[in-house]
Amino acid sequence: MKMLVHAAGLLLAALPLPVLAQDIEAMDHGNDGQGVNPEGEIHAEHGVEADPEIPTGEAPSVPADHAADAFYDPDVMSSARNAMTRENGGMTFSKLMIDRLEYRAARNGDGYHWEGEGWIGGDIDRLAFKTEGEGDIGGRLDRAEIQALYRHAVGPWFNLEAGVRHDVRAGPQRTYATIGIEGLAPYWFELGTQAFISDRGDLHVRLEGSYDLRVSQRLILQPAAEINIAAQDVPELGIGSGLSEVELGLRLRYEITHEFAPYVGVNWERSFGDTARFAHLQGDRASSTSLVLGTRFWF
Repeated sequence: MKMLVHAAGLLLAALPLPVLAQDIEAMDHGNDGQGVNPEGEIHAEHGVEADPEIPTGEAPSVPADHAADAFYDPDVMSSARNAMTRENGGMTFSKLMIDRLEYRAARNGDGYHWEGEGWIGGDIDRLAFKTEGEGDIGGRLDRAEIQALYRHAVGPWFNLEAGVRHDVRAGPQRTYATIGIEGLAPYWFELGTQAFISDRGDLHVRLEGSYDLRVSQRLILQPAAEINIAAQDVPELGIGSGLSEVELGLRLRYEITHEFAPYVGVNWERSFGDTARFAHLQGDRASSTSLVLGTRFWF
């Protein structure tokens, strides 16, 4: 090892100083004879000139025409571009979903119930309506609710919504301004929350959630929950402040087709606090359990 180091020293000593200086300068500027200034720009040195083939100045503007139109029928190409736009969004769609149309058999009397919604629009903005209601078989309508909403997507999974809600009932009626959010949460939970403020200043909040558990390709078990909260007592509507009502359901449906599915299940409702007290004063039960038989369909 010492002999190798000694031989390398003798070799360097034998080289003339001008040769060493040229090698060091070549290392500083690179093997291609070009140097780099502090701004990182390459400049020519040692007689090497800039390449005249490299364009300088501003880049040309983006073409506004379609090059394929010069070789193919412009009408055919326009149709193809429109089809591509439809496949990647931009179309108007619509849907009507009757999520629940059911008969309820309960100890205190049989009844019926419905829930549904429809919408029309694109991927980002839609106009929608929602409706639900219930009543006694062969008797009066207890209540019906209709909402007209504007929905705007805030991501691939959730929509903001705002609009109006109107209630139809035997007693005093109310109209509400509505704002909420609905969509699909992680693990495929369908969630929604809405806040309502009436023309009389009543404030209410509703929370909803459901989950589709696939037993098989056609058999689906759906647990669902709804919670209603009021900011103040509304005696004329039978609503007390705080947690007013909770509804839990479990439905097993069989999809004959994806668009049509009969189901059976059980539904439980309970009033709390002053809402339960108002129900007792009107001769109603604070809690009710019913067996349900219904149909879910959409188109």
